[in-house]
Amino acid sequence: IAVDDNKIYQEIDGFGYCLTGGSAQLITKMDQKAKDALLHELFGDDANSIGISYLRISIGASDLDDRVFSYDDLPTGETDPALTKFSLDNDYRTGLIPLLKQILAINPTIKILASPWSAPIWMKTNSKAKGGSLKPEFYGVYANYFMKYIEGMKKAGIPIDAITIQNEPLHPGNTPSMYMEAKDQGEFIKTHLGPAFRKAGIKTKIILYDHNCDKPEYPISILDDPQAKSFVDGSGFHLYSGDIMALTAVHEAHPDKNLYFTEQWNGGPEKFSEDLKSNIGNLIIGATRNWARVVLQWNLAADPQYNPHTDDGGCTSCLGAITIDNSTVTRNIAYYTMAHASSYVPQGSHRIHSNIVGNLQNVAFLTPNGHKVLIVLNSGNTEEQFNISYKGKSVQAKLHAGAVATYFW
Repeated sequence: IAVDDNKIYQEIDGFGYCLTGGSAQLITKMDQKAKDALLHELFGDDANSIGISYLRISIGASDLDDRVFSYDDLPTGETDPALTKFSLDNDYRTGLIPLLKQILAINPTIKILASPWSAPIWMKTNSKAKGGSLKPEFYGVYANYFMKYIEGMKKAGIPIDAITIQNEPLHPGNTPSMYMEAKDQGEFIKTHLGPAFRKAGIKTKIILYDHNCDKPEYPISILDDPQAKSFVDGSGFHLYSGDIMALTAVHEAHPDKNLYFTEQWNGGPEKFSEDLKSNIGNLIIGATRNWARVVLQWNLAADPQYNPHTDDGGCTSCLGAITIDNSTVTRNIAYYTMAHASSYVPQGSHRIHSNIVGNLQNVAFLTPNGHKVLIVLNSGNTEEQFNISYKGKSVQAKLHAGAVATYFW
């Protein structure tokens, strides 16, 4: 495997997890000593930490909250176009905001992406948390809802680096969820959200799509509109269907816009060896080799019964990167998968060139202080011996079948 730092590709914003309200509740309830140790292990920058540098949170409830809520919930039949009843109180109730402040105290440079699972139900065509679409007459109100959220979180000490418009806009089956076709998302950005952000001087990035790799035409169709494109930083992807190469298709269509890998879950019970190959091969290696600046897994924490989650549409088998049983922590596949990258590839690193040799999938990075990082997966069924070469020097290495290693120099 030849590593070449003369060929430099995209900058890396970070590796991490989706910190759901449910995750925050579980961590918040731990005893203080165990919680402090866990937060340092996840977000610190020393040899005892895995250096998580990017988090995704939900705007309002996700399906891994203990209940459905938005920031402007009203009695049936009422509306609030002025958003006078907007409140972040539920993010204090779950412990999310206080926990984020503790994380920022440990790592002040961590970046936070926020995604809505649904607009408030009074803005929706079906007046329900599950499914339905955003009513066009509330496009402007919903843009203001995003702005009030960003401003409210900033006031609480939580900077929001980026937002996506809608989590999984083509999957209205979660509770909560909301259906949003590409033409509607493009119109919302072009005529309401983008201009509102620009007028208010909001620098939070706008990320399109936030769904599976089987529909690259969704973000491409929006980016093909120059007016909408002018407000957009890039596109987000999941990999519950499709091929990770879809990110490169979007990059080739619009190379001036960024790519983000924003979610992938592991189901319980864990299949460690199988999930290790899939997560490292498709996400840590596959997503970054296909231009992703960020790789995130879903979700940070669950209890031994995969709780909490919402009723009638919440994920009932989502395995956390960690399992929390009171104050006891079990580290699962996504913990180890992400640590292979996050421990060695900080924000501001760049992907650099490396070649694929047989079953040895790999990706290489150059860190801001000049270190080189090579992550290698042996995706085959037999042990592989190989050389790693860099600037005329080489070192021998070997990996058992299905094994992964991070090399650092």
